[in-house]
Amino acid sequence: MIRINTPSAPDRIYPIRNRSGDLPRPKVSRWPIAILGIPFDALTIQEALERIAELVETRQPHYVVTPNVDFLVQSKHDWELRRILLDAHLVLCDGMPLVWASRWLGNALPERVAGADLTPLLLAQAEREGHRIYLLGASAESNAGAVAHLNSTYPRLSIAGHYSPPFCSLGEMDNVDIKRRIRAANPDIVLVSFGCPKQEKWMAEHYRDLGAPVCIGVGATIDFLAGQVRRAPPWMRKVGLESVFRVLQEPRRLLGRYASDFRYFAPAILLQYWRMRRGKRRAPKTGSVRVTTNGSDPCRHVRISGALDRTTIESDSEIWKTVRYGGNDYVLDLSRVQFIDCTGAALLWEQRKNTLNGGHKLTLLPPSTVAKHHLTASGVMELLFADRPNSAAPVARVFLDG
Repeated sequence: MIRINTPSAPDRIYPIRNRSGDLPRPKVSRWPIAILGIPFDALTIQEALERIAELVETRQPHYVVTPNVDFLVQSKHDWELRRILLDAHLVLCDGMPLVWASRWLGNALPERVAGADLTPLLLAQAEREGHRIYLLGASAESNAGAVAHLNSTYPRLSIAGHYSPPFCSLGEMDNVDIKRRIRAANPDIVLVSFGCPKQEKWMAEHYRDLGAPVCIGVGATIDFLAGQVRRAPPWMRKVGLESVFRVLQEPRRLLGRYASDFRYFAPAILLQYWRMRRGKRRAPKTGSVRVTTNGSDPCRHVRISGALDRTTIESDSEIWKTVRYGGNDYVLDLSRVQFIDCTGAALLWEQRKNTLNGGHKLTLLPPSTVAKHHLTASGVMELLFADRPNSAAPVARVFLDG
């Protein structure tokens, strides 16, 4: 239960309600990491392909995002985008600076999973598995060019359809027509290329109505497939210089944006690192997690003590593997937690999301003052304890009922 304190009303008790979209347990499991408040799934590109194939097999609607530095910078000031990234069914790292940051923060992401690298492999997998693909977005010329390229490169690929809506704002889009086209085509995977944050906001609002198991925001990938925009050489991608190549291609559009992103991102990562290191020096060196049940009550009580960081999570990995993917009603007690790092914060968010997605109830007991501080520093406090999983509106102040 959650008690939300607002200036206009006394404290009230709210249950946390679930939303649809069960996520199957992955075959490969690493601990997630929260970078500037956004938890990332720690997957290689091959593991991401396997994960998407699993999502297709569920026949339930899901959406996948591939945030880079620009996404994170925008999400800091755009609460709707922030909520969308947090609620995504799969969050893949598209950017070497994020991989570097994860190493500094003590839980290295295995590699960059760029949408432009993932898509060709995903198309090859779709050709093998018989998955139907729909291309949505980019210009009409790029969209048609991408289809022609796919027909020649993947001759057995089933292209369910493609459409380039007229360029306009989200509020002006003819979503009834777009959804009618996609439902009639009956695809398994929809590649959405509207650019960030437009494609993420569109997917989050409409993915449940498309009849497709998976929607993926792919940015400029359709332009890449059509040959309208050139990608950086492989060596530049490997060393993290693809953004430099993009700026050289479109300096007027991208130079100011990337410079602004860097001015925010570098100090913000240093601040997250400094806060984590300072908190760890003052924190207990050990931690524990205990799971109990009360008689015939199927609800599981999870009591966490001491430090909730990567080291302690790995020491209790068998317990966390059982708890992590939901499957039961849970009570989470953080009242004895004295330190939470970016891995612990990401794991708590994942626990919340998986439990609610599975149609189960989650009760959050009062966190300690120190735990509140660390969750706030990680950027997930307000949303972790928010009552409205489908709402983009932030909760300014949250207090828990014990």
